[in-house]
Formats: sequence, structure tokens, C-alpha cells
Amino acid sequence: MSEQCSKYRVVIGEKTINITPSILEVIHEYLHRPMSLEELAAKLGLETWEEAYEFIKNIPGWTMWMPSTLWRRKLEKEGCLELLKE
Repeated sequence: MSEQCSKYRVVIGEKTINITPSILEVIHEYLHRPMSLEELAAKLGLETWEEAYEFIKNIPGWTMWMPSTLWRRKLEKEGCLELLKE
């Protein structure tokens, strides 16, 4: 994976989460609606709320506020969308 695309990944322990448009939509839901860290962990496929907390702590802050459609375009432009696909 290119260095450009690898910066759109968050490593939590032995797990790696790619920041895809669908993951970004889950983050937006977490930010704008009442959702516990347990629920966030379940939606992200993590095992515990501690992993969800580490994910939120380690994700670049500017990505959390970007609309998912704009995020998709950015990834397409940089050639990362297919590389980060779930």
C-alpha cells in the first residue's frame, strides 16, 4: 500500500481499520447521535469499548468532520479507494 493511502488507516493493537466512506458514516453517527462506545465498537467490528475509544483517539481529527461523499472523492482522486476497500 502506498504511503499516501496508509495514512488513512488506524491501527489498534493487532487490528487495522481503514477509514472508508462507510466507516466515516459510522463515525458521523457516533458524533451526532447518542451512541455509547460499546455500540460504536459493535458497528466497527471491534471487541471492546476500549478499542473503540482508542480508535476515536487515534483517528485524524480532520477526517471525522469531512462529509463521506467528499471523503470518497478524495480517496478516488488519490487512488486509495480500491486499496482501502472493506
